[in-house]
Amino acid sequence: MTLLEQQERRPHHILDRYDSLLVDLDGTVFRGGVLIDGALAGLAGRPAVYVTNNASRSPRAVSDHLAGLGVHTEPSRVLTSAQVACTLAVELAGGAGDGGDAAAVPSALVVGAESFRELAAEAGFRVVRSADDRPDVVLHGHSPDNDWAVLSEAALAVRAGAVYVASNMDTTLPSERGLLIGNGSLVAAVVSATGVHPQSAGKPEPAMFHVAAERLGARRPLAVGDRLDTDIAGGIAAGTDTLCVLTGVSGHTDILHTRYRPTWIAANLRDHLDGWGAHRTGDTVTVTAGRQGDVEVMAAEALAAAAPLVWAAQDSGDDVTVVDDGSAAAAAALGAWR
Repeated sequence: MTLLEQQERRPHHILDRYDSLLVDLDGTVFRGGVLIDGALAGLAGRPAVYVTNNASRSPRAVSDHLAGLGVHTEPSRVLTSAQVACTLAVELAGGAGDGGDAAAVPSALVVGAESFRELAAEAGFRVVRSADDRPDVVLHGHSPDNDWAVLSEAALAVRAGAVYVASNMDTTLPSERGLLIGNGSLVAAVVSATGVHPQSAGKPEPAMFHVAAERLGARRPLAVGDRLDTDIAGGIAAGTDTLCVLTGVSGHTDILHTRYRPTWIAANLRDHLDGWGAHRTGDTVTVTAGRQGDVEVMAAEALAAAAPLVWAAQDSGDDVTVVDDGSAAAAAALGAWR
């Protein structure tokens, strides 16, 4: 193996600045059943908690899925929005019961996977399946089985006064085929039918990041994800530095114009090319090419160099245009922005 090949297999140098990682899964580590390029190298040997808004699988199922992709972790290092949603629901319901007095035990209608129902029961709720049971809480998480009948039960319960808690509000779910319908899109149907907006437990709320950091005993964690309005916004809300990887939902132009500005930008958790830069002259930001490589990585390096200058211009009320320095590499990098 050549020195260049060895360098290309090293994790991204940014990761070495932090003592632990709070890592999103869908779109960051994998897409469906496919491991994202660079993820394994970036995660190897680093303390991490996997912080996911996907409430359709238990922590054990998530850790097993990761193991099948070559990423080995314990269920205790997986934190799902379903877990946090149950904790929030207990607080909103005034505390869950211990099962001694069935009449005093709060009930929950769970829209979601069976693992979500199990978590609700473990939190002390009496789990019901019909609005006719007058549930105190509706817990809404992603599941492929959330059809019209299930959503209608949720709507009936919410209209009857049940507290409405969503595991997350992600409108899309990354997969190897593209972006699928996420939990937030189905929550929108219930909101449309009831006029009631749920309280959301998952990202971008900071609670998941605080819990994850506490599990690791982290003093300087880095929040990593592909989605600006959840992963990056949540990390910012939690007071942690953030890394946005260009492997999932948010694209280059999204990052240039977001209010959720990441601390760092990278193509993925591994790849980096030295020497890329940018400078501003008047209303133009010029990207200067550095070391060349895959166009996706060059595009990320160009963005990482240009974004701080574009953001500074926006903060000053100035409009700027990003251009290349005339080199083929810089032109290709900007041409790959999405």
